[in-house]
Amino acid sequence: MEIFGIPSQALFGQLLIGLINGSFYALLSLGLAVIFGLLNIINFSHGAQYMLGAFVAYLSLNKFGINYWVSLIVTPLLVGATGVLIEKTMLKRLYKLDHLYGLLLTFGLALIIQGVFRNEFGSSGMPYPAPDVFQGVFNLGFMFLPKYRAWVIGVSLVVCLGTWFVIERTKLGAYLRAATENPSLVQAFGINVPRMVTLTYGFGVALAALAGVMAAPIYQVSPMMGADIIIVVFAVVVVGGMGSIMGAILTGFGLGLVEGLTKVFYPEASNTVIFVIMTIVLLLKPAGLFGTQK
Repeated sequence: MEIFGIPSQALFGQLLIGLINGSFYALLSLGLAVIFGLLNIINFSHGAQYMLGAFVAYLSLNKFGINYWVSLIVTPLLVGATGVLIEKTMLKRLYKLDHLYGLLLTFGLALIIQGVFRNEFGSSGMPYPAPDVFQGVFNLGFMFLPKYRAWVIGVSLVVCLGTWFVIERTKLGAYLRAATENPSLVQAFGINVPRMVTLTYGFGVALAALAGVMAAPIYQVSPMMGADIIIVVFAVVVVGGMGSIMGAILTGFGLGLVEGLTKVFYPEASNTVIFVIMTIVLLLKPAGLFGTQK
């Protein structure tokens, strides 16, 4: 069967790839949106922290025999702890300065982290096996859906929507949002604002590490895997609106699907279509589709 002259299996296969990519775009842009929206820091080290999550899972398995399920919990905590350390020792000095200082600092950290791992492991990718329970595929009739990829899409949706709910619909989220607007007033109510800020950055980094663990069985673990995706993720965040949680989620999944469709109908543009969309959005709505002009 053909759809618009394209074999249905090819079309749905590329849509699936787009949805998988969109899952990682959404998770990573969500972490960036949380950090920028609540801390006003442009975290350019996010890609390196995503790579760090994949490497911690890889090394945990090969050095200590720690399996995927344990890594899925432990790795975000460990990498998130490094984020807490970075915030405590470096970023907290920059909050009253221009955004450019935070960007330059985190960009430098990204280069250091990538350089260390590239020097130690080289540039070639290393395989990380998916859990045995996810071997095989689901037969949907019109296509075959690999079980692990279905798992990634499901987890990404749950984590993204859960984060949105906590930040937008709970008392904790209200405190976080209020702390960005008037930290002195929030502190007067007995809330430890500096600790809240630190944990928020650590949470954003943990989201990147979680994405790295889930990406490891799909993409090979490589020191440059973060550099390959972070530019696209920044474009996703800009299109959705800097600091917009729901914008990051919807735009991440949406642009992943657009990228997948482009590979079917016009493959030559698949690597640039997201940036073309970003340019158009910036011209028409500089704050992004879901952002607000400040």
